Amino acid sequence: MKLNRLYLVAGLLLVIIATGAFTPYAPTPLQFVVPKGWEQPSYNFAQNPITEEGFRLGRKLFFDPGLSKDSTISCVSCHLQFSAFTHVDHSLSHGINGLKGTRNSSTLFNLAWNTSFMWDGGVNNLEVQPLNPITNPVEMDNTLDKVVQHVQKVPYYRQQFAKTFGDTTITGQRVLKALAQFTVMLQSYNSKYDKYIRNEEGANDMNINELKGLQLFRLNCASCHPEPLFTNNQILNNGLPLDPELNDHGKMKITQDSTDDRKFKVPSLRNVEVSAPYMHDGRFRKLEQVIEHYTVGIQHSATLAPQLQTPPVFTDEEKKNLVLFLKTLTDKAFLYDLKYRNYVNE
Repeated sequence: MKLNRLYLVAGLLLVIIATGAFTPYAPTPLQFVVPKGWEQPSYNFAQNPITEEGFRLGRKLFFDPGLSKDSTISCVSCHLQFSAFTHVDHSLSHGINGLKGTRNSSTLFNLAWNTSFMWDGGVNNLEVQPLNPITNPVEMDNTLDKVVQHVQKVPYYRQQFAKTFGDTTITGQRVLKALAQFTVMLQSYNSKYDKYIRNEEGANDMNINELKGLQLFRLNCASCHPEPLFTNNQILNNGLPLDPELNDHGKMKITQDSTDDRKFKVPSLRNVEVSAPYMHDGRFRKLEQVIEHYTVGIQHSATLAPQLQTPPVFTDEEKKNLVLFLKTLTDKAFLYDLKYRNYVNE
C-alpha cells in the first residue's frame, strides 16, 4: 500500500513538472536604461515590470510566425534588427500570401518614449500596438484568440509564461504584455553622435564636416527632430504630394477631420542611415532625396506643418555635411546586439 502511494506521489510530481505548475516564480528584474540627459520615458513600467523571463518570452513571440493566420509571417518579417527593426527590400510592408500593405514599416527602438504608435498615431499604448499587424488582413490576418490557441499548444510557452507571470495561464493580455517587455527594451543610444555628446573618453570624435552637419541640423531640422530622441512625437503634414494610387490621407483616415489631412507621425532619425526606404510610403531610397524634398519638393497646403512654411536653403556642400551628420546617428551596438537575436533552442 505504501509503495502504491509512493508511485502515486511520484506520478503527480511528474505531471506537475511537465505542466509547468511546479515552476518556481522568481522572475529576474531587467534594468531599463535612461541615458544621461534624457527625459523620463512615458511608458508605465509599474503596470508591466520588465524581467529577463518576460523579455525572453516576448522575443520568442516576436520571432514566431505562428502568430499569423497561415504561420508564415512573424513580427520580425517586417522588423529586422540590422535595419533598426524595419524592412529594407521594398517600399511597402508585405504580409501573408504576398499581399502588399499601404505603408512602409516603422523602425522600432526607444519606444518607451513614444506617446503614439503607427504612422497615423492611431495607437497610444505599446501593449495594444501588436493588435494592428496581428489583425490586419494584409499583414498577419489573425485574431488574438487564435494567437492564444497557438501559444497554448507549445510546451515552451507554458513553461515561460509560468516563469514570467507566476502560472501557466495564457491570455491575450499576457501575450501582449510579453511582446511589450521585449520591444520596450529595444534601446538605441550608443551612436557616434551619442559618444560625442557624452564626451566619452576614447570615443571617436566627430570630424569637422559632421560637426558642420550637426550645426545645420540644429538650425533647420531640430524643430521636428529634437535631440536626443530626434523626434517630437507629433503627427504632422511634411508636404509630401499625395500618392494617387495609395490615396493615403494619414491621420484623417481615423479622425475624418480635414485638418488632419496627410498628417503622419514624425519618425526618429536615429539609425536613419540603415532604415531606408523613407517616408510613410517608402517613396525615397536615399537620404539625399529626403533633403531634396525638404528644400524644393514641399507641397504647400492648409495642413502643412508650421515648421515647413519656409523651406531651408542648402548649398551642395551643406547637403553633404548634413548627410554625414545623419550617419553619425547609426548605432552599431544596437544593430548587432546579440540579446535581440532569436534563440531557436531556448
